[in-house]
Amino acid sequence: MSDDGNADRVALVTGGGRGIGREICLGLARDGRRVAVADLRVPEATDTAAAINAAGGTAIAVEMDVSDADAVAAGLGSVVDELGPVEVLVNCAGWDELRPFVTTDEDFWDRVIEINYKGPLRTTQGCLGAMAEAGFGRIVNIGSDAGRVGSSGEAVYAGAKGGVIAFTKTIAREVARRGITANVVCPGPTDTPLLEEIAAATDTSDKIIGAMARAVPMKRIGQPHEVAAAVVFLCSEEAGYITGQTLSVSGGLTMA
Repeated sequence: MSDDGNADRVALVTGGGRGIGREICLGLARDGRRVAVADLRVPEATDTAAAINAAGGTAIAVEMDVSDADAVAAGLGSVVDELGPVEVLVNCAGWDELRPFVTTDEDFWDRVIEINYKGPLRTTQGCLGAMAEAGFGRIVNIGSDAGRVGSSGEAVYAGAKGGVIAFTKTIAREVARRGITANVVCPGPTDTPLLEEIAAATDTSDKIIGAMARAVPMKRIGQPHEVAAAVVFLCSEEAGYITGQTLSVSGGLTMA
């Protein structure tokens, strides 16, 4: 575990049970954080927390449905009670399905927006006060290259992620003098259970993932630990002069 200023700070990661979120939890723990692994999937959150504890870190599993304001409030309360105020917040929970926009309906729109956009709003609002009082905070929201350049079949998701990017920049401006930074990490196509589920719901799953890989200049999809590395850095003490930024981890798919 880290012996620098990162040590003992409390980190909350939503969607921390699997995929990119799990790797972020493991990375933050290696960097000395005490980690709250928040997820709707409690067994997966428990497994991630157990892996951290077995490696000598400190972690708890927290049940949290980011689409439910009461569940977010209850989950944050549990984290504060067990570990203390959240100093590092990573919003990684997300969901989508590939659908042409004309085939979607308002129920679908609402689910995508509640999870991918309003989820980060809820957790950020719940944590900002304590961060400001402490004079320290790190917020990293997981966006998507879909939110930067668009993505066929993901109109609502891309819109929500675009909203996350704009929201994060505004929060960064509002709290810049409070010792709090807010940044976005945008994964490109990444080998996660969510990607597998999205592709499996179509009739051409192998072709879809193959096409994604071919579109990337590096000609492969990313791995969760590659995204996590960027997140862990932006959550560090050393990244204190970086705020309001959007970083793509996508093998060059998006260059800006």
